[in-house]
Amino acid sequence: MSQELQAPPVNAASEAAADPVDLANDPIPSFASLQAARGTVFRTRRSLDSFGMQIDALGREGEEGRRRGLGLWMVGRYEEAVEMLEAHSADDVASFTHANALMSLGRPAEAVGVFQRLSEAYADEPRPRAGWIEARLEAVLAETGDRDQAADAAAASCAEAPESFMASADGLYIQGRISELRRDRETAIDHYSAAREADPTHRRNLFRLAHLCERWGLDEQALEAYEGLAAIQPIDRKVLLNLGCLYEDLGRDQDAATCYDTVVRFDPTDRRARLYLEDARAGMDMYYDEDLERKEDRLNQILRIPITDFELSVRARNCLNKMSILTLGDLVTKTETELLSYKNFGETSLNEIKEILGSKALRLGMDREEAVDSISQVGDAPPAPSGATEVENTPLAELNLSIRARRAVESMGCLTAGDIARRHEEEFTTQPNFGTTSLQELRQKLSDLGLSLKTRS
Repeated sequence: MSQELQAPPVNAASEAAADPVDLANDPIPSFASLQAARGTVFRTRRSLDSFGMQIDALGREGEEGRRRGLGLWMVGRYEEAVEMLEAHSADDVASFTHANALMSLGRPAEAVGVFQRLSEAYADEPRPRAGWIEARLEAVLAETGDRDQAADAAAASCAEAPESFMASADGLYIQGRISELRRDRETAIDHYSAAREADPTHRRNLFRLAHLCERWGLDEQALEAYEGLAAIQPIDRKVLLNLGCLYEDLGRDQDAATCYDTVVRFDPTDRRARLYLEDARAGMDMYYDEDLERKEDRLNQILRIPITDFELSVRARNCLNKMSILTLGDLVTKTETELLSYKNFGETSLNEIKEILGSKALRLGMDREEAVDSISQVGDAPPAPSGATEVENTPLAELNLSIRARRAVESMGCLTAGDIARRHEEEFTTQPNFGTTSLQELRQKLSDLGLSLKTRS
């Protein structure tokens, strides 16, 4: 769903003090001024923490409550912002911020009425009208799943809009959305590009342009759009990860590592960013131990296998899910004591876990070096399903996939060519950063082995 991106406070810049935003006293005449102030809040981690203290110091009623709600939106605490701003529907800045927070939460149907009122009150302003049209578009899409119906609803609203709106950055962006829904890729890119010329800071437009270009293999155009987004504070986590992947595809491993490191420094528990950072750093080494590289590659594949791929009791599965243990990589870092200290997790569940890890030559509480050494003791290829042919047993490492394609198949627990061939095409196209180019690559690699992906009839 297209929505305003929630932007985590990640910033690779120095922690120099930023000019503080006085949320309690500074004038907030418009939503545009709110967005401008948001950039200063995210300038450094110190400025963000200071602003968070300002928010928490404000009351929940009257003018303080309104300013508290605006501040909550600024730092991406959208659920709280919606709750706080609902009581201030008479204030247009609060209402517009409220509607944007609803869009960021994926609740467009609730935002439609707010945007419609504001678009009628400010007929010459493109932002409220664009918000109303996009909210309707997303609401129809969420309710029916019908891209054409959503496009028709948006087009009908555009037909009633003044020419000045259609020529604005917001109007061009909406036309891009309509063309994209109608699967007219070239026209969509033209509209998004024109919108970028009119307003290079339009976040949603830049993201749709980057995403569409990336899916169609137009990496240079995607890179330009993502770099434009990365230059705007606050920076979105998703943007940094996507930009890092593009840098790696272009052989710019140092730049990729910088993107991933920025995310990791903000949130050290971000597993995807940490794995990507390790890969990028490995790519920066000109010389490496090929045997160690092979073991590391296989270890990464195994550690990314989802816990849901194994047969576990309901109790064990629920406990692991509540502990945010989603993959073998999450599990192997835990100790027996940590697991047993969790409510309802007993010796029976612990023995189940040990058996799963033992089947992969792993155990609880291992560090990475131990895991790599242990992997070397169980042969080069993981066990294949009964009846698999030699071709199907071809390890993932031998397929020489691009970084983007390899990560997608690893995240789905595929370790061999046969594992990939047993999946449907649609399962891959829903993976992050996996577009038409990656799908064609998988098809070709499997075709070279006499295999193919499944397709739904």
